[in-house]
Amino acid sequence: TPAAPAAAAPTASYVMDARDGTVYHAEDAERPLHPASLTKMMTLYLAFEAIEHGGLDPDLRVAVSANAAAEGGSSLGLRAGQEITLRHLIRAVAVRSANDAATALAEAVAGSEEAFVARMNARAAALGLSSTTYANAHGLTAPGHLTSARDMTRLGRLLRFHHPDYWNLFSRLSVDAGPRRVLHTNRRFLSAFSGSDGVKTGYTSAAGYTLAASAVRGERWVIATVFGEASSAARACSRA
Repeated sequence: TPAAPAAAAPTASYVMDARDGTVYHAEDAERPLHPASLTKMMTLYLAFEAIEHGGLDPDLRVAVSANAAAEGGSSLGLRAGQEITLRHLIRAVAVRSANDAATALAEAVAGSEEAFVARMNARAAALGLSSTTYANAHGLTAPGHLTSARDMTRLGRLLRFHHPDYWNLFSRLSVDAGPRRVLHTNRRFLSAFSGSDGVKTGYTSAAGYTLAASAVRGERWVIATVFGEASSAARACSRA
């Protein structure tokens, strides 16, 4: 999501060893907070699941709805009636954090965003994400759309364990997203931190600057999540 002046937002953070689950740091880690685009980790998790276990074709051509085209914030610039492949929607969500692509992807997977959100909440419950409830597929602020630093760290870990074939998407600095090539919203962290390999950034005024970050050095793999940072620079060099 693009840089913007941040209003003060509640802070929280969580750091864990992704291999054995050891918790290295936790600050208000179970406090329900607005996730911003960290939401898209679940959107992608369900899309990967639909392809791997539901037989959905990644080359399926999707007609963009007026609902998806109208999404504000970070976008791919999709137009109502435009066709785009599922594969390119996934890339746009993972790399560009495009809200219009997230809604189009949700509608393609489940038939409607409402049905997709029901799947998101069911999967969150099944995965033990006890502080998480979803109201949309993109992460723009909405009543009841909440998660926690602990839940997003755990979800980032599960994304890699459950869908390893797609993990490389989260570390690509740029990607062909169909209508255009897009740059990664997390490239500051990916370029500056040795061993970094994902996973997702977000920003809304309610959430502040958020980040779920993964890094591997040798045999050690750590995932950390921060909420409520005041800028993208602070997010990339967080106290966590």
